[in-house]
Amino acid sequence: MADEHVTRQTSFLVGRTVGLYLEFRQVIGLTVAATTWMRNSTVGPSLDELRSGSPLSRELACHLIRVSDDELPALLAAALEAKQRFKPGIITYSRKVFIPLTNLCRDYCGYCIFRRDPGQPGAHTMTPEQVLEIARAGEKLGCTEALFSLGDKPELAFPDMRETLRHLGYRSTLHYLEAMCELILRETRLLPHPNPGLLSAEWITRLAAVSPSMGLMLETTSTSLLEPGAAHDNAPDKIPARRLRTIEEAGRRNVPFTTGLLIGIGESPENRVDTLLAIRDLHRSYGHIQEVIIQNFRTKPDIPMRDWPEPTQGEMLRTIAVARLLMPDVNIQAPPNLSAPYYDELLDAGINDWGGISPLTPDFINPEKPWPHLEELKSRTEAKGYSLRQRLPVYPEFLPVLRTRTGLLAEKLEALTDREGYARRTLAA
Repeated sequence: MADEHVTRQTSFLVGRTVGLYLEFRQVIGLTVAATTWMRNSTVGPSLDELRSGSPLSRELACHLIRVSDDELPALLAAALEAKQRFKPGIITYSRKVFIPLTNLCRDYCGYCIFRRDPGQPGAHTMTPEQVLEIARAGEKLGCTEALFSLGDKPELAFPDMRETLRHLGYRSTLHYLEAMCELILRETRLLPHPNPGLLSAEWITRLAAVSPSMGLMLETTSTSLLEPGAAHDNAPDKIPARRLRTIEEAGRRNVPFTTGLLIGIGESPENRVDTLLAIRDLHRSYGHIQEVIIQNFRTKPDIPMRDWPEPTQGEMLRTIAVARLLMPDVNIQAPPNLSAPYYDELLDAGINDWGGISPLTPDFINPEKPWPHLEELKSRTEAKGYSLRQRLPVYPEFLPVLRTRTGLLAEKLEALTDREGYARRTLAA
């Protein structure tokens, strides 16, 4: 038994040493490459200023997001250094089930394949039994997040949805969502993370009582996308000011909040910078932005924007790197399935999280892009010198505030987290 113990300890130490070496090699390799470029680079002196602690201005961010391919290594190295100062050696993900509560929606976004009108093929609203069935199946696979995605207030546009809600016994889609979040909390060990669209202050407070975090993609602050024929034409809930108001109301109530950008839908690189700055300003005011997602548009044959060009991998790398430099102390996430097969390159730009990955349910927003298998994700993350850790839908640094509350949600959080605030390893299958 003693020999076995020594062997296990030795294996652990060797594995950790190899991991630290790979991490060191990655940072040094990128830094050496960046130093070579910076000798003749126009961005080198500016990046040196950032390393010394100077904040990133809009002017410089707009320059960096358009750097040439020759200057890109220097930008990536600076972003990676910032990431390593923030959370060295670790990349996180959330093991989830995707629950599309209803795909009826009153918005008609040009890139969306998720939404339906009543009577269209595939239109549905889930029953409580269906919600619970998915959650319990995910529970058996070690999931700790129930991600609720749904159309924005479909009952305001569709009498059919009002009738469905009446039959279920609820006044509105948000009342139904609230009840389903409570059902998940009460009947499973999963934690709800709702993405219901625009919310009033009252509804943020109500949903915060049954979920540790929530989200709303800002997508863009560009109002030009509201024009006829643009991505957000005929999408009243995508007016940037309304979305910013929801995110701010969450901040006023100290709710851990997920938001982000959708790039490649008609906005300019400068629009991306302005959207990141709007998020940064809200986080500076309230400290509640738990993660910023950089999501790339992917075309699909059955959407109005089917002939629209997709953003390149270079655009993704530049946007992620600038996001990291603008918000060095915020979790930056990019979905791996939307950048497959080269998603591991995104680690070089400064992300520290892969987002929600499901071993059970598809990505209903991008069903043609399956998530990578968790073993593959782990292997490719470790090959870059990082360890992969499972988190809850709420990040560890936001747990202290939530633990001061009483009730079922606080009890669930205590039961699901380890001493560092990550998912207990007994749950991480």
